[in-house]
Amino acid sequence: METRAARRSRGLLAGLLVVLVATAGCFVGGVSDPQEGGEPAPRRSAAAPDPSTTRADGTTSVEEFAQDVADAQAVAERYWAAQFRASGQQFRPVRRIVPYERAGQVSCGGQPLPRNNAVYCSQGDFIAYDVTWSVAAFRQVGDAFVFYLLGHEYAHGIQVRLGIRYDFTIQQELQADCMAGAYLGDSVRDGTLTLGEGDLEEFREGLAAVGDDPDQPWFAEGSHGTAEQRTESFFRGYERSLAACDLG
Repeated sequence: METRAARRSRGLLAGLLVVLVATAGCFVGGVSDPQEGGEPAPRRSAAAPDPSTTRADGTTSVEEFAQDVADAQAVAERYWAAQFRASGQQFRPVRRIVPYERAGQVSCGGQPLPRNNAVYCSQGDFIAYDVTWSVAAFRQVGDAFVFYLLGHEYAHGIQVRLGIRYDFTIQQELQADCMAGAYLGDSVRDGTLTLGEGDLEEFREGLAAVGDDPDQPWFAEGSHGTAEQRTESFFRGYERSLAACDLG
């Protein structure tokens, strides 16, 4: 995915959500500062891609990954600042983005974060992600991974700022998928981001590959929705913007 400021000829989106935020710990209410901790209790997380498999789009270096993280953060901040300004509200960016390298290095509400995960922690107002897992996914999938990952987690930060709370996790997560779709779709429409030919279909195929396990109850804590629900939510936001995301 390319920003208007830095066009890079890369492939996008194939298989993107196979390795994205299908984790039970995507949205966490409390947080402590990064600290050493013990091995956390097991939590379902997306499978890490094979780091030996790379796309033919040059998305392989840690430097490129770091630049895409910075670009995705900048686009999210720009997008949400404009939305808040249009509604007459003051916008506060998410306080920080925290990479971590091992389980337990960062804790969230007293719970050490596992590997292969990304979360938004509301009390400390930060997004944390396993950098090894994220770089491996970046190398296999491409830079769109980073933009979706930041967009989904940033949406949780916006939910907190708007005071949105639901009774069930799945409601929070599907709304965040819709908001991530709106952020990406609107940014493509205004020229901030550029997609290549065929990318949306590849994105759709990737979305169809993820979702909760078939035996996951929809009302269970940590449920994110079926592949069909997540696909519908994301593309509803992508095509119709935030008006489709039930923000009130």
